[in-house]
Amino acid sequence: MNYLSQALLLLGLLWLAPAGLRAQPTAPPRSPDAAFTLAECLQVALVNQPLVRQARIDEEITQSANQIALAAWLPQVGLQGTAQHYFQLPFTIFPDPTTGQLTPRQLGVRNVTTLGLSGTQVIYNNDVHLAARSKRFNNQAAAQNTVNVQIATVSDVSKSFYDVLLAQRQLDVFSQDIARLQRNYRDAKARYDVGLADKTEYLQAEVSLNNSLVGRRQSQEAVRARLAYLKQLMGLPPERPLALQYDTLQLEFNATLDTTAALNFSNRIEIQQLQTQKSLQDITVDYYRNGFLPSVSAFANYNSVFQNNAVSEQYRTRFPNSYAGLQLGLPLFTGFRRTQNIRRARLENTRLDEDLQNTRNQINTEYATALANYQGYYTQYALGKRNLEASREVYNVINLQYREGIRAYVDLIVAQTTLRTSQLNYYTALFQLLSSKVDVLRARGELPTDY
Repeated sequence: MNYLSQALLLLGLLWLAPAGLRAQPTAPPRSPDAAFTLAECLQVALVNQPLVRQARIDEEITQSANQIALAAWLPQVGLQGTAQHYFQLPFTIFPDPTTGQLTPRQLGVRNVTTLGLSGTQVIYNNDVHLAARSKRFNNQAAAQNTVNVQIATVSDVSKSFYDVLLAQRQLDVFSQDIARLQRNYRDAKARYDVGLADKTEYLQAEVSLNNSLVGRRQSQEAVRARLAYLKQLMGLPPERPLALQYDTLQLEFNATLDTTAALNFSNRIEIQQLQTQKSLQDITVDYYRNGFLPSVSAFANYNSVFQNNAVSEQYRTRFPNSYAGLQLGLPLFTGFRRTQNIRRARLENTRLDEDLQNTRNQINTEYATALANYQGYYTQYALGKRNLEASREVYNVINLQYREGIRAYVDLIVAQTTLRTSQLNYYTALFQLLSSKVDVLRARGELPTDY
């Protein structure tokens, strides 16, 4: 490959590189029937969620707004052209040097065309100086807003994911309970038909079966509604099927959390955003404080003038002129506007200090509440797990004794109801514990967003 081809290839890559950097991230292609883990749900949400995409667009808008403001530092060049025709030439009064009498005379030509090229260059201006100092913090504020939206998305998607799993597990519990109750109902009905039991046994079985059927129906509707909400948070279309994949043992392992970690306010994105606003407000105070400084700019103009009384002869002769200079503007008195602007900017800065203190108090309360909820749910989860093991063992023993005719049917119903309640309580406590862990991590400012 010769040097010319290498140079063209390099220029092509440099031309394509910015477009690639500006491209929005896209989710990896997936099979419509593939099940999503929590991490995969978060990956899709951070790419497809409209609020996250809008935040990224806002970053680009902020960058463009900064460049627009900074454009004033660059030379401003313009081309102007005018063409005019005098129907009546203007008069000028000349005094006669001998008699002193004033004599009017017409001056000029009837057709005048002027083409001018002008350029200005700002040397110092308080407005463009403000734009230059604010650029970094404007970009930082836009990026922090994106992070804030991502944190909210991760929190909402995670808790919605656990809500769907809870509804699905509740549906499984009711399905298992219905299978047991249907068997009990058939057995009780058969015992009644042969005269070994009275009518109340199979009626009790029927009542319990109907209650579980109602619970299963409610769980089915809950699964459908919570899946729809999860798809909304992930930015998926409503018609897109969504199946979830999880490991209960892994979920139990992930539910643990170090509750002794100290709260660091600087980890919270809300504190970082307020600190960025305070930096911008400090720049605003300096902007008004320096309002007395003069603005200085350089300018240059080049004009070509074509004039003649006859249009056909007008453009045969050109009369050029050019000049350059400096322009200085110095505000002397503005009706105390600068003083009041400084006062207002300082008050707004003080108000931001109060916002910081109030936000710290809110974060402390939020963390204390989230930690208390987590510890309460953890106790409920630990006891619920033990109760589930005990109720399952009790049910197995009583069911065996009932089959052998040792225990009454009412004891079996009580044991089965206790088992179902223990299962529902256990799964409710587990998924509430996982959701409360998300709240604790968010309150600490430790909720990850890099998926």
